[in-house]
Amino acid sequence: MTTPLTESAIVSRLRAAGCVFAEDEARLILATARTPGDASAMVDRRAAGLPLEHVLGWAEFCGLRIAVEPGVFVPRRRTEFLVREAAALAPPRPVVVDLCCGSGALGAALVAGLDEYALHAADVEPAAVRCARANIAPLGGHAYEGDLFAPLPDALRGRVDVLLANVPYVPTDDVALMPPEARDHEPRVALDGGSDGLDVLRRVTAEAARWLVPGGHLLFETSERQVPDAVAAVERGGLSAAVRTSEEFYATVIIGAKPV
Repeated sequence: MTTPLTESAIVSRLRAAGCVFAEDEARLILATARTPGDASAMVDRRAAGLPLEHVLGWAEFCGLRIAVEPGVFVPRRRTEFLVREAAALAPPRPVVVDLCCGSGALGAALVAGLDEYALHAADVEPAAVRCARANIAPLGGHAYEGDLFAPLPDALRGRVDVLLANVPYVPTDDVALMPPEARDHEPRVALDGGSDGLDVLRRVTAEAARWLVPGGHLLFETSERQVPDAVAAVERGGLSAAVRTSEEFYATVIIGAKPV
C-alpha cells in the first residue's frame, strides 16, 4: 500500500525539480489524484519534466476544464484573448471551425456560452483529434483528422462564420529555444511554423475566403514582429486585416474579414 504523500513533501520534490509554482501544482495534483499511488506517480512525471497539464490530464482554459493527454499541444492562457475577440464577432447561431485545433479548447470555449451553433474542428495529429473529440463531442461538435481544410465537410464551404486558426508560428530555428516542456513534450508540428514562422498561416489565408461566409472572420495569433508579414498574407487571401493586442494576455491577434 502506497503511503500518502503530504502536500509539503510534494512541494519539496517539485521545488527540487525546478517547478516555480510548486505550491499551486502540489494542490492541483492532490485534488486530481484518485489514490495515493496516483499522486505519487503524478509527482514523478512532473518532476521528470512532463508538462503539468499532461500530468493532470486537463488544462484550464477560459474557465473550462479541457482534457489534454501526453503528446497534445497545451492551450495557452494568452490564447484566451483570441477567444474573447472571436466571441465579440460571432453572429447568432454561428458556424465555427477550429483549425489546427489541438485539444479543441478554442472552439469549446467559444461556443460554451451559446445556445445554438455548429462546431467543427480539425487537426493533423491523431492524438489531438482524440482529445478534441472528447472535449467537443459533449457540445455537439465534430472533430476530423487531416491537413488544415482537407478533412472538413465540403458543405461548410462558404458557410463558416468564425474560423479559429491556432497555427504554429514559431520559426524553425527558435523551436530549440522554447521551454523544455513545450519542445520535448508537444508535437513539433504544433510549434514549428517554418523558416519565418508563417508557412502554415500562409496556407490557411490562401484558402480561408473560400470557406468563410461573406462577413465572416478568420482569427489567429502571431508575434509582434510577424504582424506586417501576417497582415500581408491575410490581404493576399482577399480578406481585410485588423490587428488586436492585449497587454493583459501579452497577445497579438490578427482578424481577417471577408467582404460582404
